[in-house]
Amino acid sequence: MGKDNKETSKIKDLENFKKDMTGKPLTTNQGLKVNDTNNSLKSGERGSTLLEDFLLREKITNFDHERIPERIVHARGSAAHGYFELYESIEEYSKAGIFTDTKRKTPVFVRFSTVAGSKGSPDLARDVRGFAVKFYTQEGTWDLVGNNMPIFFIQDAMKFPDLIHSVKPEPNKEIPQAASAHDTFYDFVSLTTETLHNHIWAMSDRAIPRSLRMMEGFGIHTFRLINDKGEAHFVKFHWKPTLGVHSVTWEEAVKINGADPDFHRRDLWDAIEAGQYPEWELGLQIIPEADEHKYDFDLLDPTKLIPEEMVPVKIIGKMTLNRNPDNFFAETEQVAFLPGHIVPGIDFTNDPLLQGRLFSYRDTQLSRLGSPNFHQIPINRPVADTHNNQRDAHMQMEIPKGQTAYFPNSLSGGCPHLSKMAEGAFHSYEERIDAKKIRTRSESFSDHFSQPALFYRSLADWEKEHVAAAYTFELGKCNHEHIKERMLWLIAQIDTDLANKVGEGLGMEIPKDIEQPINQAIGADADVKKHQPGKKKIYLEKSKALSMAHTKFDSIATRQIAILAA
Repeated sequence: MGKDNKETSKIKDLENFKKDMTGKPLTTNQGLKVNDTNNSLKSGERGSTLLEDFLLREKITNFDHERIPERIVHARGSAAHGYFELYESIEEYSKAGIFTDTKRKTPVFVRFSTVAGSKGSPDLARDVRGFAVKFYTQEGTWDLVGNNMPIFFIQDAMKFPDLIHSVKPEPNKEIPQAASAHDTFYDFVSLTTETLHNHIWAMSDRAIPRSLRMMEGFGIHTFRLINDKGEAHFVKFHWKPTLGVHSVTWEEAVKINGADPDFHRRDLWDAIEAGQYPEWELGLQIIPEADEHKYDFDLLDPTKLIPEEMVPVKIIGKMTLNRNPDNFFAETEQVAFLPGHIVPGIDFTNDPLLQGRLFSYRDTQLSRLGSPNFHQIPINRPVADTHNNQRDAHMQMEIPKGQTAYFPNSLSGGCPHLSKMAEGAFHSYEERIDAKKIRTRSESFSDHFSQPALFYRSLADWEKEHVAAAYTFELGKCNHEHIKERMLWLIAQIDTDLANKVGEGLGMEIPKDIEQPINQAIGADADVKKHQPGKKKIYLEKSKALSMAHTKFDSIATRQIAILAA
């Protein structure tokens, strides 16, 4: 009887909540009604995000400050020191010293992490892995902040709080930890079809790497390289592990998590202590600016990769990790990576996800590390000299001297003075902007099915079986039938064979049709037809680089071998 009363009470609470929310418009914290919370304000459909976008800043600022002091995402991580060496100069593409001086040995600090879990979660959760590299270059610090998958879930930073809120433990019960197999995540994914490409990667073996030393890294976004002549090329950054790309099976991951939740941390630490230094080669996909619109996908869309068959990866150098941190908190926990940390010769594009990250990361560090002086923490200090007029603030650890803290001045001889480009000063790429301020997304971002389909077609049969099993397991954890039906229909748009396997595992039929998911997710005044997912294209049958079946299998170097003797 008591159980029935509790269930009745829960149902009434839910009904009251729905009644309270019914008909209520979405507003800002000041009560301003909002007609679009999916797109940041840009200078034209493919233009840069504008600083005046107070809706974006309120939404992301609120999200950035939700947790203290643990990182909201990428909370569980491990890191190591090392160095980067350049094989050959690429001065025809970039004037960055790290890409032109083969005599340099640039110090680096690299942090690997899971995304969704807390600091106390296990290492082998099915998840994307963060792959962030801090280069301490002579011209300043460059942070290449990426993941072990070449694309991201969303196209516009405005959607990042929604993505993370959906995948984190559900707020009413704080369950599940470090897992995407639950209703809120699949409700979001099935209503936000741009997520499908990164999602199918997360359902593959790439989401459960054998070792941090055996996974790829990607810069995700399309950046620019700028040479001495001021000429620009688009670029995608790749890290290729010299040990090859290897994963465990889901059954192995579950057992390892139970036996040793620190498996990846321990493996990285022990390998370095044993002198088996992890290595990755840095590769670039370089595209002339004239080819920006050459492809069947948009180069500025962070949910799209460039198949290596179309643009080969040019290997230019190698990174070696050869020293463990001396103190986990002082280094691994306090390190601050910012996509906005670049050096002359590298610049941004109008990727709307990247544009939002340029604001969000600094805002997050202010909350997490408590002060704009976080650059003074030893692990964050650049090796290049710093001189400016920024003073004081909480946790100031230096003692600035002199009478002046402004520019221009005559009392200090005009110092610190400005530098010329010829002296190494940073100069933003002069991209022409002539567009209306608009809160929308380019129609060239609307292809949500072609690349997930390419990824699945490229996998070996055993990899395909693992993907189908992952979808089946995760959707089996969802309690709402309409979410499972919506997901099953979307999977069928990617690949019918995959959908049949998942449907069989769930004991469900693939729906013949559903209401277009995007109808429920776009802004109130948006053009519905324009934002519908486009029809699937086949511009490449398969890509070898997408399957781990073609990785290195010719060595057992650094592996632990067990011998059973009876």
